[in-house]
Amino acid sequence: MQNDQEKKSGLGLLSYIWTEWIAAFVVLILLLMTLIIGTGEMIHGQLLRMGERLYGDPNTGMQYSFLRAEPAKPTCDTNPNIDAQVQEQMKINAADEFASMFGVASESDVRSSLLAAKQQCVEKYQFYDKAIAHIEANPSVRTYRTIETSFFGIFKFGSENRALFLVIMVLFAAISATLKSHHIGLRSPATKIDFRVYNIAMLLGNGLLTSSVISQFKSVLNSGVPVAPEMQMIYWLWMTLFGTLTLISLFHIVKSQPPTREGGNLGLAFLSVPLYAYMAIITGVSFTFFMNYPMGQGIYLGQLVEFSNIFLNLALFIWAGMLLKQTRIVDLFLNILRPWNLAPETLTWLILIAAALPTAYTGASGIFVIAAGAIIYKEVWNAGGRRQYALAATALSGSLGVVLRPCLLIVVIASLNKEVTTDMLYKYGMYVFLLTSTLFLLISLFVAEQKFRIAPPKIALPKSLRAFVPVAPYIVIFILIWLFYKHALSTDLNEFTAPVMMPVILLVMVLFDKLRKEPAPLAPVGHWDSTLNTYTAPSDGSQPVPQVNPSDDPRNPERRIPFGKALHTSTTETVGHIGALVILMALSVSVGGFLEHIELMEAFPKDIGSLALVITLLVILMVGVGMIMDPFGAVILISATVAPVAYQYGVDPIHFWAIALIGFELGYVTPPVALNHLLARQAVGDDEVAAADAEVKHLSLYYRYERWFLPLLVMIPAMLLIAYVPYFFKLFGWYQ
Repeated sequence: MQNDQEKKSGLGLLSYIWTEWIAAFVVLILLLMTLIIGTGEMIHGQLLRMGERLYGDPNTGMQYSFLRAEPAKPTCDTNPNIDAQVQEQMKINAADEFASMFGVASESDVRSSLLAAKQQCVEKYQFYDKAIAHIEANPSVRTYRTIETSFFGIFKFGSENRALFLVIMVLFAAISATLKSHHIGLRSPATKIDFRVYNIAMLLGNGLLTSSVISQFKSVLNSGVPVAPEMQMIYWLWMTLFGTLTLISLFHIVKSQPPTREGGNLGLAFLSVPLYAYMAIITGVSFTFFMNYPMGQGIYLGQLVEFSNIFLNLALFIWAGMLLKQTRIVDLFLNILRPWNLAPETLTWLILIAAALPTAYTGASGIFVIAAGAIIYKEVWNAGGRRQYALAATALSGSLGVVLRPCLLIVVIASLNKEVTTDMLYKYGMYVFLLTSTLFLLISLFVAEQKFRIAPPKIALPKSLRAFVPVAPYIVIFILIWLFYKHALSTDLNEFTAPVMMPVILLVMVLFDKLRKEPAPLAPVGHWDSTLNTYTAPSDGSQPVPQVNPSDDPRNPERRIPFGKALHTSTTETVGHIGALVILMALSVSVGGFLEHIELMEAFPKDIGSLALVITLLVILMVGVGMIMDPFGAVILISATVAPVAYQYGVDPIHFWAIALIGFELGYVTPPVALNHLLARQAVGDDEVAAADAEVKHLSLYYRYERWFLPLLVMIPAMLLIAYVPYFFKLFGWYQ
């Protein structure tokens, strides 16, 4: 976060204006345009049907589609001189030396043709007169068609320029993420040496990217193939983006960001470098200096353009996640569970079960971790869970639901692989979800200090039922909007429509949340101790002691901001996350292209006789890919390289993608990168992570590193079961 002094001068002021206002406004407009594009086909279809009901006339055969443009008066002659035209046509035929090759038309044939043309002309005039009479009888049709065709024009423009919208969005968002040092790394830069190494790496990475996109643009211009204006604009936007990022990095080298603490060392400084900068340097140096392929990075950036619809949907999901943060939904839901005074492990399991659905509806694991990670972390901690355990739960909160309908990742897999369908993947994904969630409960209870705890039902149930009442309006909003789409727009909520419908639902929920009259904030329980960063227990011990700072409490009046401010805040957060996540995904695709270019899969043995060995190699490969790449980039790479080889060895496509998905998720919680842990740290803050480490310094190895060990203890057995149980079933003939 920038402090007030930074905002008042230099690049700090420019950064504040750019990130808080310019980029937020532009990205908000583009997100709304994307919503219009997504709903445009549904709405336009309904407008056409409504136009037909209002202005169509089955008795006269007049349809609204005939009236979408002003009828043009025919110019043909309804009373021509047929005899003269026949004679003229016969003379033309006689003078045509090639007429004999196709057969010379007789005079009667020519006359018949001209009479038919005369009849068509008469019918055109009749239709024109009928259309004009119909319009005059229904003058509002002109107003209606203006609305309908104007909407169609906007929808058509948006549909034809999806790629352009995406690149503009990435440009503004990536510049914002760079100005705020918001890119994803193993740790945040804090010391002077951290920022020095960070900025040098950013300068090298962005410089190589700039050189690559310029080289690609020159190659396209010199190819002799005409370049569409839209593509030229996209090339210029890429060059502008990476050129600007290079200049920002250069400025930060000259005038570095102020450190937040003293000390530091070179080894830790390298951990502060954003992952995308490492990817840019590795692929840039390899393509440019070792493969003589300087335009390589720029070419693989084209994958973003090719899959622009998917990445725009991802941006909408990120926005939905940030809007979710502006509501009290998660906190109110947890109010239903709090009266039961459950043990931390049981409560966490229920939270993860509940989190699976919004994880699926927000598209990918990382988005939900960012959106709700802080709330989940604090709730597990408040219930008495260890900070390390709470961090582990936060990292896992986005992993269990990625196999459920309508997760966007499954849609990408099905679109790239014709051997599988979304229905098949979602069906077996449910089994994977049940397995991983059950394993989490069993392992959590095994390492729990208190195995089971629950309040008496006669005390907890009434409180829980009362807590359900504030949640009910959100459920009603969801159902009403779903019914509107289902009946008014003939569209159901599924994996294809969720990216459009979820932001709309959450916008309405945010509006409701900000307009409703909340109860007065409750008085703090006990006394807040700023040194211990917690409440001290009340003297009578009558109430549980919350462990959250009052300023973070959802009941605090400072958090009750108006709708406009909430929309601005959520959009600003969305800008930062789009800039960080999409650039990381773009460079992941570049890494995938690099691995494909060096023909990594050629090293895969071609004569393996054991299917078990093939599955073992796939498990290792999928976990490795998940450790270094984001899910969407990994799916693109695996679909093009590994999947065809696996199918050839007899691995069932559904089984293969189940291994891939669980392997990716295992990779996202496996050091040294562990993307979900990085996002969990972004959600809860570096101070909480440091406090979690300090809290367990005196404990055993497991508890000191529980946030790393617990997800691995859940995901590794799940990986092994999913990989080998179907193999043994097939081996023993238990299913075909």
